[in-house]
Amino acid sequence: MKTVKKAIIPAAGLGTRFLPATKAMPKEMLPIVDKPTIQYIVEEAIDSGIEDIIIVTGKGKRAIEDHFDYTPELENNLIEKEKFDILEKVRQSSNVDIHYIRQKEPKGLGHAVWCARNFIGNEPFAVLLGDDIVQADTPCLRQLINQYEQTLSSVIGVQTVADNQTHRYGIVDPNGNKDRRYEVSNFVEKPAPGTAPSNLAIMGRYVFTPEIFKFLEKQEIGAGGEIQLTDAIQNLNEIQRVFAYDFEGKRYDVGEKLGFIQTTLEFALQYPELKGDLLNIMKNLLEKEAAHIK
Repeated sequence: MKTVKKAIIPAAGLGTRFLPATKAMPKEMLPIVDKPTIQYIVEEAIDSGIEDIIIVTGKGKRAIEDHFDYTPELENNLIEKEKFDILEKVRQSSNVDIHYIRQKEPKGLGHAVWCARNFIGNEPFAVLLGDDIVQADTPCLRQLINQYEQTLSSVIGVQTVADNQTHRYGIVDPNGNKDRRYEVSNFVEKPAPGTAPSNLAIMGRYVFTPEIFKFLEKQEIGAGGEIQLTDAIQNLNEIQRVFAYDFEGKRYDVGEKLGFIQTTLEFALQYPELKGDLLNIMKNLLEKEAAHIK
C-alpha cells in the first residue's frame, strides 16, 4: 500500500475579500495573532505525517516563499540578543522542505491542483485549503489519512453547516454511513439555496488517489466559469469509491472578514499572556457599545 506522504496547498487566489490589505500581501500571510494563516496549514500537514509539500502560488506571492526560507541575518540577530523563544518560533517556519509551482492563470481550484500533477506522480496525496484552520486533538488531515488507509479510497473532509449556508460550499449527497464515514452518491458544487441534498459541506481537506488527475486534465469548466475540484470528485466517484468523513475538531473560516476576526480573537484567548487584558478590552468595548445603544 502506498502511503500518503505528499500534499498540495493551493495559494494562488487574489484575496479580493481582504483588499486593500492583500493588494501587496498574500492573504495566506495575514496573521492570526503572530502566525500567518498558511503556517497553520503547513504545520497540520507535517503533524499528519506529510513529508513533501508543494504550494501552488500565483503572481505576487513571493512573501510565502520568503517566509518558509532560511533567514540567517534574522536568526543571528535573535541569537545575539538571546531571544531564544522567538528564535525557535522563527525556525519552525524554515525547517520544512517546501516546493513551489506557479498557477499562471486563475482558472479555479481544480486547475490549481492539476498544476501539481508532476510533483505528485502516481501516488495518493492530500490537499489542504488555506481558508480553513482546524483545531483538533488528532490533526484533521491525519483523520482523513487514517480513513484512506482503511479504505484505500479518496476521502473528503466534511462538517455540518446550517441550511442557509449550504449554497456557499460543495455539498455531499450521502448514501449510508459507518460511524463518521459516509458513502456518497453525488458531490454538488454550491447548490442553489433550498436545493442542497444534505448539510454535509466540504471543508477544505482532501485525500485523493492519483486517478483524480484523469478528470482534472479534461479542464472542464464548472460553476463560476472555473475548473472546479468538486466536479472532478463527482466524476471520480463514478468509477471508484469516494468517501466523505465528518472529521472531529473545530473548523475556523479565515477566508472572510468576520470569520477571520473571530478566529483571531479565539486564538488570542489561548495565549495566557494576552487572555486577561484581551477580556478586559472586550468587556469595555461591550459596555461602551451598550451605553451607546441606550
